[in-house]
Amino acid sequence: MLHSLAQELNEVLKSTTPGELMSDFGLRMYFPKGIIAQSAEAKKEGKKANATIGMTVTKGVPVILPSVQKFVPDLTSNESVAYAPTAGIPELRSIWKEKIIKKNPSLKGKDFSLPVVVPGLTAGISYLCDLFLSKGDVLLAADPSWDNYVLAAEARRQAVFRQFNMFSGQGLNHGFSVQNFRQAVQENISSGKICILLNFPQNPSGYSPTEAEGILICETIKEFAENGTKIMVWCDDAYFGLDYEPNIEKESLFAKLADIHENVFVAKIDGPTKEDFVWGFRCGFITFAGKSLTSAHYDALEKKLMGDIRSSVSCCSTPTQSILLKAFKEPSLETEKEEYRKLLERRYKKVKAFLETKTEDKYLQPMPFNSGYFMSLQCNGIDAEELRQHLLKEKGVGTIAIDSKTLRVAFSSIDEDLIEMVYAEIYSVAHELAGE
Repeated sequence: MLHSLAQELNEVLKSTTPGELMSDFGLRMYFPKGIIAQSAEAKKEGKKANATIGMTVTKGVPVILPSVQKFVPDLTSNESVAYAPTAGIPELRSIWKEKIIKKNPSLKGKDFSLPVVVPGLTAGISYLCDLFLSKGDVLLAADPSWDNYVLAAEARRQAVFRQFNMFSGQGLNHGFSVQNFRQAVQENISSGKICILLNFPQNPSGYSPTEAEGILICETIKEFAENGTKIMVWCDDAYFGLDYEPNIEKESLFAKLADIHENVFVAKIDGPTKEDFVWGFRCGFITFAGKSLTSAHYDALEKKLMGDIRSSVSCCSTPTQSILLKAFKEPSLETEKEEYRKLLERRYKKVKAFLETKTEDKYLQPMPFNSGYFMSLQCNGIDAEELRQHLLKEKGVGTIAIDSKTLRVAFSSIDEDLIEMVYAEIYSVAHELAGE
């Protein structure tokens, strides 16, 4: 039996693409008019005494221990130890929406939701799995993929994680295979619907589509939508903006898909974690868009998401949000970020220069890469896990075996003066394993 509040939200979303794509969990979810909602109402109305929230308060301000305060001297107790709203601090959400538009100019004039704060991008993916994947539903993503996708989709939600070969071939001169993507979408449409996860810059390959490829990806999605398929696209933009080649699509595909067709519903999962170099802050955002969706639809989707947050972590970290809010107002922020972006680009170029001397190697071929934190090597005739183990135990070099054929190297964490040594060791050990 569905709760009456869930039924109300389902009625609002009835006959919309997100409503038709909602999972069994999503249909059950709602944001209760309980402690959090009643406390927010009391705070808004400015009552003489607010006896709604479980915090120790004196003269309207949460208490804070001196032993805690001394480590966050620039934050008030409200900014550090008080509970944050379930959907996040309103001003932070508004600023992030402004940032999304600034980074994606084609979104100007388009209607999309106010971002909701989630405790990291992993949580964002997990919440989307909750709301839009039922047992047996397909989530389609590229091969190779980040291992957390299959964990969230299959282990948590008992959905089916399927992949398509992202590249047209091995080696640096290849790119995104629109043909493979199209075929995989066609083969995995079930009951007239499909969920697609697109992650650019991609983990683990470090690839982002070119402007031409981005157009073709969106045209492919539109083509299926025009033929009646209900499509939800998840844009995992964790490494957004870390591009190192001039022909890369500069905007998130979220911007192009936001109003492409009534049968396309899109979610953007992003945040400052990588963009602003604050990995351990565990702060991300989920933003929704779809042609013909109204503010009432976005409000219903927000309440569904808030119910998921409320029933799992209750709310996201207050000090993280407060610090970010202050940092986003600092005039020097973008200049400071540019310094580290250039550092990453220098490392990228050094890696690429080394690999261009190894194009004829029989055992290791680099996957195309042009952005982000990582690149991956395709292992031919050797096992990636065996290579990883030998590198770690015999050479003291840590890498990641994504699967038996893919070795990921995070050049983001290798000092520039060590890059040639690291890659030389990788190729040397690969040849040793091959018996040469």
